[in-house]
Amino acid sequence: MKEKTGYRAISKFLIGSPSKIRPVADLVRRRTYPEAISILENMPHKGAKLIRKTVKSAASNALSDNKKLDEDMLYVREIYIDEGPRLKRIWFRGRGRADMQLKRLCHITVVVDETVGAKDTEAPAKPSKKAAK
Repeated sequence: MKEKTGYRAISKFLIGSPSKIRPVADLVRRRTYPEAISILENMPHKGAKLIRKTVKSAASNALSDNKKLDEDMLYVREIYIDEGPRLKRIWFRGRGRADMQLKRLCHITVVVDETVGAKDTEAPAKPSKKAAK
């Protein structure tokens, strides 16, 4: 059997270009939950609001499934932004012409997990490229 690998939340069909939301997701990946929420609350980007709602939902799933967990024990293990379908709209131009306007949609998936060890330990750091050689 597979081990349980964290607590997941998925938000689908959000209006926002994945290429604009991915840089915001890169800032909170592998961060502790309180640190990730404070980063997202202080960012002016639309994608930060969308990601913040999904991260809070994943943390809520974790806390409701496991009563022993605390918010300080969680970290954002995975976060990825996938492309959704595109809404095609007609944009009327001059001289009787029309252009196609694509409104891009995205799906946000967030997986939070508990940190290994005591409350005071930080989330596992990203492995450095030098250490991998």
